[in-house]
Amino acid sequence: MKLYLARSGLQVEDLDQLNIIHVTGTKGKGSTCAFTERILRNYGLKTGFFSSPHLVQVRERIRINGQPISPEHFTKHFWRLYHRLEETKDSSSCVSMPAYFRFLTLMAFHVFLQEKVDLAVVEVGIGGAYDCTNIIRKPVVCGVSSLGIDHTSLLGDTMEKIAWQKGGIFKHGVPAFTVPQPDGPLAVLRERAEQISCPLYLCPPLEALEEGEPPLTLGLEGEHQRANAALALQLARCWLQRKDHQGIGELKASRPSLLCQLPLAPVFQPTSHMRHGLRDTEWPGRTQTLRRGPLTWYLDGAHTSSSVQACVRWFRQALHRRPKSGPEVPEVRVLLFNSTGDRDPAPLLKLLRPCQFDYAVFCPNLTEVSSTDNAVSPLRTDSAWERP
Repeated sequence: MKLYLARSGLQVEDLDQLNIIHVTGTKGKGSTCAFTERILRNYGLKTGFFSSPHLVQVRERIRINGQPISPEHFTKHFWRLYHRLEETKDSSSCVSMPAYFRFLTLMAFHVFLQEKVDLAVVEVGIGGAYDCTNIIRKPVVCGVSSLGIDHTSLLGDTMEKIAWQKGGIFKHGVPAFTVPQPDGPLAVLRERAEQISCPLYLCPPLEALEEGEPPLTLGLEGEHQRANAALALQLARCWLQRKDHQGIGELKASRPSLLCQLPLAPVFQPTSHMRHGLRDTEWPGRTQTLRRGPLTWYLDGAHTSSSVQACVRWFRQALHRRPKSGPEVPEVRVLLFNSTGDRDPAPLLKLLRPCQFDYAVFCPNLTEVSSTDNAVSPLRTDSAWERP
């Protein structure tokens, strides 16, 4: 990645100007980044935000002040970077161009530097230690959202192995924050932090920050978003504090850590900028409800067992809270489901049983068919998740 960065006209030291917040995790890292970016934008700061994957258009991955860069902006930066890499390729090397995600990461850095953002929120692609975003050498603060089992072929098949990969973004002397994790993975994160003298803190629950204050309203639905919001508040406050900004929230009395493995992050009174940032956060495709005429769409990108369970809880709560108007109309529930990569969809589908769907539509990932024989493979189905 350093070679690609140099060929593109940048040095690693140039990235220090971006005042980066680097966030990893298995679940909730995108939502955490969205909360963090929105909070800091409320302070009048110009923000860059690099995330993945995109929902509809690739431009969504690179945002300035919360908005995807324009098609014209994307095209200009794409071809400028492409031509620079073409002009500097080594004919003796078999690799002349970076892969898709690396290219977009390079492009995001170029966009943020040209736009002179005050800060950049950078979401890790996969893992952390060997992710191409980890070329960042001096982030202002790092965060770890909830850990789970995913990308096992790359990260390992246990939570502890995955935690080791995630802890790879920690840097010497750079504060890092994590949400509560199971004991094993939390111990690994602590060891990784201690090895390089990274101060690692455990985020207190959102309830601790709400104590004696009006409840915090989140723009993203679902109880699981509260942990993401708690992490975002700590990341935003730490960034503001390290950059000597005023109005970072009055400290409250600190509480001892219940897990006793890590020191507890500050318990403070969220400012109005923080409150409004959490309330106004939008992150399409994540616990999102869309109403279109007689249809209501419930959208989420859950793709691990624990995140699907959280999605089911959100869906059932959303159904319970939905407004009732007019005479009762028979309800039909349809599941639209897609699974990518090396994931086994069967365990995920079983977790959807409580939703009691009437019908299901499954979207294949085939983009082309080479022959009739291998276009469709036999699949044993378990329809027990359907409504009786």
